[in-house]
Amino acid sequence: MNNIKLLPLQDRPRERMREFGSEALSNEELLTILIGSGNKYRSAKELSVAILSLVNNINELPMITYERLATIKGLGPTKIANVMAAIELSKRIKKINNSIFDLKITNSKIIYDYFKDKFHDEMQECFYAVYLDASKKIISIKLLFKGTLDRSLVHPREIFKEAYLLCSSSIICIHNHPSGNVEPSKADKILTSQLLEIGNLHGIPIIDHLIIGKDKYYSFFENGDIWWKNI
Repeated sequence: MNNIKLLPLQDRPRERMREFGSEALSNEELLTILIGSGNKYRSAKELSVAILSLVNNINELPMITYERLATIKGLGPTKIANVMAAIELSKRIKKINNSIFDLKITNSKIIYDYFKDKFHDEMQECFYAVYLDASKKIISIKLLFKGTLDRSLVHPREIFKEAYLLCSSSIICIHNHPSGNVEPSKADKILTSQLLEIGNLHGIPIIDHLIIGKDKYYSFFENGDIWWKNI
């Protein structure tokens, strides 16, 4: 039986998550963390492999049942409950996230209401681009940059490259200020001006840029810094 404690520190899922973030972990490693520990039959890693073997791909995991997980030898009620709870949480989050894709974006507050909780405990500046189709419905939401507390390295090339790939008709930019102060900095104003110019040149206008702080936001569109017929 493989023992996670015998692995080098850099190969243990929890240590890898702490060092590189959850995005760097494989599906198997994430399940291993959920399971927590092995038993006399199998290690946590072997149990996670067994769970994944029950489905053809990760997209089928939300459909798995308690009874089916119970067929895995060594996967007891507590470990099954941990996995089922995580699956249910992911379903609920996906349901909330998908709801915004059904909406026509008619005002800045729709975007703010969606993003405010994403930034609640974020200590770094994160820059998102929301790509819209011709009817102002969201095609995709991309996290493009993550910076330090005082600056975010944003390059227009990446923003508009995604727009071309998605055949987007317009873009809304969003970033947070961890300080809570939503007043745009000089750098924010310069960046917005650059993006407006590039967007107009390429026919993919920036129709808003939101700065989100603690329980409030600043909209360049609502404050008249971006002129557009309607958002």
